[in-house]
Amino acid sequence: MKVLVVDDEALARERLISMMAELDNSYDIVGEAEHGEQAIEKVIALQPDILLLDIKMPGMNGLEVAHHLTKCEHSPAIIFTTAYDDHALAAFEAQAIAYLLKPIQAGQLEQSLKKASQLQHGQLSQLQLETKNKRQHISVKVRGDLQLIPIAGVRYFRADQKYIEMRHAAGIALIDESLKSLEEEFAEEFIRVHRNAIVAIKYVTGIERDSLGRSYVLLSDCEEKLDVSRRHVAELRRLLKSRG
Repeated sequence: MKVLVVDDEALARERLISMMAELDNSYDIVGEAEHGEQAIEKVIALQPDILLLDIKMPGMNGLEVAHHLTKCEHSPAIIFTTAYDDHALAAFEAQAIAYLLKPIQAGQLEQSLKKASQLQHGQLSQLQLETKNKRQHISVKVRGDLQLIPIAGVRYFRADQKYIEMRHAAGIALIDESLKSLEEEFAEEFIRVHRNAIVAIKYVTGIERDSLGRSYVLLSDCEEKLDVSRRHVAELRRLLKSRG
């Protein structure tokens, strides 16, 4: 089986690879990655069967990587490597996800490799929700490839029939998520302006009112004006006033 090793520490990757070399030859190390975005790129390129994935990494952590990989056509079975205590690991066990508690022992590695081979793609689909891990990116499939859109560059999310329209720094993308779940996950960064839209607080520059009394929110670096429902106008004005 093809294995990809992901850890931001080179020594940790070397130790895992060394231990796997002492196991039977059914495991083939096809690559290494030192951060989350690189891990996703290599999963797409190399299509490993198993991913040894560190949880605590700078930038995109292992939990977010796993969430994005659920959208890949060939998602690998994942073994988390972590220094979390047993209480935190109970959440992963409830999802039948294999894990290795650092410092990793050879026997534990071998058992987890066998367990990971039994995991199904669908068992990871609720990972982000279950662990309450806020993402730093939204993943979008573009012509079969997985594209990562930084949350920091998203201007708004707007419900559009069965999909969510996401306006970001490079354009617009449609994603298959619920507006309510996005609002809950990114409550600190986004504010509700309409039953069908939330906008990034840091990009809000003002409110405009037309001759018919309809209100619109103005966003920096975005020509489009979004409707603001009457029930949300006061909250939006308070936000703007608080900035002085």
